[in-house]
Amino acid sequence: MGRRIHFVVDPQGWCCMCLIIFVWLYNTIFIPKVILFPHYEEGHISVVAILCYYFCSLFCIASLLRASVADPGKLPENPKIPITEREYWELCNKCNMMRPKRSHHCSRCGHCVRRMDHHCPWINNCVGEDNHWLFLQLCFYTQILSSYTLILDFCHYYYFLPLKKENWDVFVFRHELALVRISAFMGLIILGGISGLFYTQLMGIFTDTTSIEKMSNCCEDISRPRKPWQQTFSEVFGTRWKILWFIPFRQRQPLRVPYHFANHV
Repeated sequence: MGRRIHFVVDPQGWCCMCLIIFVWLYNTIFIPKVILFPHYEEGHISVVAILCYYFCSLFCIASLLRASVADPGKLPENPKIPITEREYWELCNKCNMMRPKRSHHCSRCGHCVRRMDHHCPWINNCVGEDNHWLFLQLCFYTQILSSYTLILDFCHYYYFLPLKKENWDVFVFRHELALVRISAFMGLIILGGISGLFYTQLMGIFTDTTSIEKMSNCCEDISRPRKPWQQTFSEVFGTRWKILWFIPFRQRQPLRVPYHFANHV
């Protein structure tokens, strides 16, 4: 992935981003304060549970911010087309620029994006070739953080021993029940929505098909031989080292084959 910062001026996207960050801040601040730290002080849970929660929270916000500001694969104004691949380029009928096949013009961003999957208002950015891996990490860590939060909300009332020391003069403890219920409600909504999205994204990578190609029933690429799933995932994440697929703090290096190449299984 390149180091260019991609900024989309879209008030709707800003509102969606602020909502996601609000939910993240809410759970990152109140869940440890109401559940993790009090139960740790009384010996009901270990420090590992707290570290794991903050670890998931850090990876979730890192993938969100990076996916939002990363260049999804915007084509330059005068792209240099290799002579051997000119037949695999086409003219965009909206911006009148040459682009590789499987690219798409985003009307909201106003430019073409290489291997564009869709425009996501929740990250206020397109999901394309260069930031698709970050979007997948965002979906993955959001599911983990939401599931972890729901488990803590449940255990707080039905599994952990009652707390012996509580400072009822503090706001969070006087409104503990309401805060935990709000957290559980947001966790259920986000987990339900993100699970379906993550499933469709995984199926798209397994079949080497973008969401736009699925909606448009792109017949040109249906007949091409399927690639092994290890190759399609390696092309998205930019590395064949599977452990690096889960780390959002690295730089992605392009790892793709020419448009016309396909492996036979």
